[in-house]
Amino acid sequence: MNKLLVSPSPHVHTSVSTQSLMRDVVIAMLPAALVSVLFYGWSEILILAVSVISCVGLEYLISKFLLKRPATICDLSAVVTGVLLALNVPPTCPWWVIVIGAIFAIGVAKMTFGGLGQNMFNPAIAGRVFLLVSFPTYMTDWTVPAGFIHATDAVSGATLLGAYAEGGVEAIKGINYLQTLFFNIGGSAGEISACALLVGFVYLLVRKVIRPHITLSIWGTVAVLALIFWAINPAKYPDPIFALLTGGVLLGSIFMATDYVTSPMSAKGGIIFGVGIGLLTVLIRYFGSYPEGVSFAILIMNATVPLINKYCHQKKYGRK
Repeated sequence: MNKLLVSPSPHVHTSVSTQSLMRDVVIAMLPAALVSVLFYGWSEILILAVSVISCVGLEYLISKFLLKRPATICDLSAVVTGVLLALNVPPTCPWWVIVIGAIFAIGVAKMTFGGLGQNMFNPAIAGRVFLLVSFPTYMTDWTVPAGFIHATDAVSGATLLGAYAEGGVEAIKGINYLQTLFFNIGGSAGEISACALLVGFVYLLVRKVIRPHITLSIWGTVAVLALIFWAINPAKYPDPIFALLTGGVLLGSIFMATDYVTSPMSAKGGIIFGVGIGLLTVLIRYFGSYPEGVSFAILIMNATVPLINKYCHQKKYGRK
């Protein structure tokens, strides 16, 4: 006997689907992925391929044989996780480390909670942090592999944040910010070009896939805090431009902090969420043992989302 499903009105229908949203996110990541391939060559192609295939394959196997339900790989969410994971690791990371990261991202951070829409933490961020803690040597190897183009005057062999953490402001004097805007070799593959990431951000805004309040609140918080520290002691702390253009601030704030499932539903909650990420990022960078803090900040704030949603309600449809 068929069951009649009854739900309260209004019944709003739209052509937007999970698959179309995920497809737009993949398109938005293409500029950063293409630039990373140009500068890091075949090693980056291998990482992207292994990461995407591992994430998609694992989600299919878990859905089919462990959860005993139809596979959900057609919604492209596993592809998004695979590309993001690849962009969050160094271009020299061994392929088997990527597979382990995919197992944690999909098997633990996503499917353990029930799959897309039920996971508490962003899978790609969870996978990256797990790899950073488990394989710190591989995850902090900033050797630059041969790419398809040669970038002269590019920073190689170490990240700018790593140089600052070891040598302070003196170690980063004379930075060409135009260089960091277009290419900044050294670091995770997705961090290489701020412009490529910003192109993806604009695309997501135009397609109305994301709203800007989370991303802009992260940027604003990082910039304001960095400005305060810089104004207090410019000999110890770098300027706000350095804080914004180096590391994973752009990559994390555009593609991972804005994840529908693991971010607050209301605009007010999103701003609180973004401010928290920006605050934790700066504090970890300046006072923590890691030179970068974006991944940890997003993961910590993911855990606060249920509480934020509880106290920051979205206005109900039809209510004044």
